[in-house]
Amino acid sequence: MKERRHAKILELIGKYSIDTQEELLRRLREEGYEVTQATVSRDIKELRLIKSLTASGKYRYTVSQEESKDYTTKFYSLFSDSAVSVDYAQNMIAVKCMSGMANAVCAAMDTLQWDNIVGTLSGDDTIFILVKDESAAEQLTSELKKFVR
Repeated sequence: MKERRHAKILELIGKYSIDTQEELLRRLREEGYEVTQATVSRDIKELRLIKSLTASGKYRYTVSQEESKDYTTKFYSLFSDSAVSVDYAQNMIAVKCMSGMANAVCAAMDTLQWDNIVGTLSGDDTIFILVKDESAAEQLTSELKKFVR
């Protein structure tokens, strides 16, 4: 449960300009997570989130640059534990995951901000990845297949 919540937090801070624990708490509750302020505070510490100044002059939660290397390792570990198969057609990749794990894997993938990925969409057990072209799809599929057990 904690891993899913952490993945959701990373997804939310990537999607929205969240600048307070209260806002993060509200968004988590909107997503169906029954959490307390203390839990959110602990999650922020465990994820080592920092507040960064945006171009508009506001602060928002982000993942520190030092931690981004660690998230790559965590993504591949989560992916390896969850992914069942990977295949592509033209510039789209489909990743089949164990039931209930696609959203967490997808959120972790989104935090890595890969250059060739245009966008991702996840359901309960499937992730669709839109990449720039077919060669990027072939290359990413080949990379991800190395981590499917």
